Amino acid sequence: MSAMPAALAEVVFDFSEVQGQDKLALLLEFAGELPELPADLEEAAMEPVPECQSPLFLHVDASDREHVRLFFSAPAEAPTTRGFAAILAAGLDGGSADDILAVPDDFYSELGLAALISPLRLRGMSAMLTRIKRRLR
Repeated sequence: MSAMPAALAEVVFDFSEVQGQDKLALLLEFAGELPELPADLEEAAMEPVPECQSPLFLHVDASDREHVRLFFSAPAEAPTTRGFAAILAAGLDGGSADDILAVPDDFYSELGLAALISPLRLRGMSAMLTRIKRRLR
């Protein structure tokens, strides 16, 4: 976890502290905490992430590379996708571009969700991080 920003490492730690179905409950808690979009940002102006099984849109504001802002939009009826987006928001929003670029591409494997969530859904989380990094490069 050394290459992870402290906030993301804390999220990973929180997931390591629970087992089985409690991991899904924690993911759903995150889903409920996905921040709303700011009033001046519309979903139509955001980048879609088609690898996600549910509609997911993201926006990366790297105008200040020391404090990158991340915004996500996912429907309430897509709690897994919203949970993944909320994990990335909680762990990376406000971090530096360099710190975000250093996050291991497969960090989500440390959440311990592979036995509970389909590989297709996990690929969606990977795709979100890949797109964020692409924007920062």
